[in-house]
Amino acid sequence: MEEKRCISLLGSTGSIGRQALEVIAAEDMAVAALTANRDVDRLEEQCRRFRPALAVMMDPAAASDLRVRLADTGIRVAAGMDGLLEAAVLPQADTVLTAVVGIVGLRPTLAAVEAGKRIALANKETLVCGGELVMDGAARSGAEIVPVDSEHSALFQCLQGCRDRGGVRRLILTASGGPFWGWTAEQLDRVTVEQALAHPNWSMGAKISVDSATMMNKGLEFIEAMRLYRMPPEKISIVIHRESIIHSLVEYSDHAILAQLGAPDMRLPIQYALTWPRRSEGVAKPLDLLTCPPLTFHAPDCEAFPCLRLALEAARTGGTATAVLNGANEAAVGQFLAGKLSFAGIAQKVEEALAAIPAIQSPVLEEILAADEAARALVNR
Repeated sequence: MEEKRCISLLGSTGSIGRQALEVIAAEDMAVAALTANRDVDRLEEQCRRFRPALAVMMDPAAASDLRVRLADTGIRVAAGMDGLLEAAVLPQADTVLTAVVGIVGLRPTLAAVEAGKRIALANKETLVCGGELVMDGAARSGAEIVPVDSEHSALFQCLQGCRDRGGVRRLILTASGGPFWGWTAEQLDRVTVEQALAHPNWSMGAKISVDSATMMNKGLEFIEAMRLYRMPPEKISIVIHRESIIHSLVEYSDHAILAQLGAPDMRLPIQYALTWPRRSEGVAKPLDLLTCPPLTFHAPDCEAFPCLRLALEAARTGGTATAVLNGANEAAVGQFLAGKLSFAGIAQKVEEALAAIPAIQSPVLEEILAADEAARALVNR
């Protein structure tokens, strides 16, 4: 009988983290650590239910508050990046689910990789900014990296029977197109925050919802696929699939195409990342083929959605260009959510950063972090 997994969950109070805990509870897995940014109320509730050895708040004041609240439990509370790094390498945890948002996930993921953990990766910025470091580290340590993003989980599943990656003709990422597919440039220029947060198919956090609306999210996933599967950009395609039923496809050299289908429910890829190679019934809702809508496909529109074009250009440039792309985008999305930047201004800010900051090839961690900081500073000046 397979030994019960023990999970360190980085980012437990966000959308992915909360759904991951549903899966963990259903699978009767143990929890070694839970981490959050500053949502003390939710993390206290989670700690009292799942009883981790360690709880981490990135915000020091929130950590002090949580420490007082959990004084009766024996759960140790840590703060900041040091706490996040500790959670990533706890000896009792065999699996680290990284569900934090942004480049903050890079250092703990690298630490977990060096410790030889299984990484259930939901933090795409890690591979976008430092994917070569992560994948090279995993090759050295033997760490397993299993994707949580629905699209990359689909590719991962479709590649299971592929002994020779040379037989892969292309990876095909599907995209819903977000809430504004088919809109004109004039309409997009008037987009409000409330409209950008209203995704038609998925329930997600604010940042990823905006990324989906600009289609930057699909560009980041394109870069992630390059790094995760060691594929050149010319062997990766994007297709708009509004129904979000097919989560991605793999075309082989004989033109056979394998697809992974399922209801739009993130609990399925989360569960697969935690249980692979085993499958269990789990908590995800089933797909009824007799009632699902017709499946449609369209070419992406890089003119109406310039963030996607910029991401594909950065992917082809490589090196720190992808870190500049990501850092500028995170800063610009933050300005948009705060009402300081228009929706169209997000792409404009990203393009300015890519033009101003030279790309460094084969960067080390310090160069990646410096590129990220430079991009944010340029956007926020």
